[in-house]
Amino acid sequence: MSEEDLLENYRRAYDTKVGFGQRPALILIDFCQGYFDPDCDLYADVDDVLASALRVRDAARLAKIPVILTGVSYHPSTIDGGRFFEKAAPLRYFVQGNPMGAFAKGLDPQDNELIITKQYPSAFFGTSLASTLTAMGVDSVLLTGLTTSGCVRASCIDAMSHGFRTAVVADACGDRHEAPHEANLFDMNAKYADVVSEGETMTFLQGFNKDDAHADV
Repeated sequence: MSEEDLLENYRRAYDTKVGFGQRPALILIDFCQGYFDPDCDLYADVDDVLASALRVRDAARLAKIPVILTGVSYHPSTIDGGRFFEKAAPLRYFVQGNPMGAFAKGLDPQDNELIITKQYPSAFFGTSLASTLTAMGVDSVLLTGLTTSGCVRASCIDAMSHGFRTAVVADACGDRHEAPHEANLFDMNAKYADVVSEGETMTFLQGFNKDDAHADV
């Protein structure tokens, strides 16, 4: 099958848009210092991704929608890391106390912004995130974060599986290499979420009805 035929095949099979939803939350996934330190195994050269995510976060704050950050943290014994820790050597940077696991410069969560600590790729697996969002009346999520092929993708699939309309902000997600980044955006857009630009997201947030947002929370 030619590339043109393949793309047309995908358009026929997977060309549905679900939209942003009416009661969204923004999730910033694993923007840790290690991804920005050239001396760290995690380094991914993604400063532009963080800059995009921070602009989206600032717009979300103005729109008064919930902002949630995730980070990875392991017990010093690493007993809670399971097979993920066994397989992925760079996870050693997320053992409690390692500065590479701290939030990247500029994130600075506000007092009313929830922090979800996790041990596995998805922000939903083994955490209270899904039940918390449901209790808040959230019907949709905007995903940003690192890495596109890892924790963003895992969180995207789980967000959809938990019934949340899911939008992945392409400019605010990144990976070590462009190929897995683009391939995973393509696949998430086909099957699990709407992949949107920073511009589309900002337009949505700037037009969001603040008076109706989570009025009964």
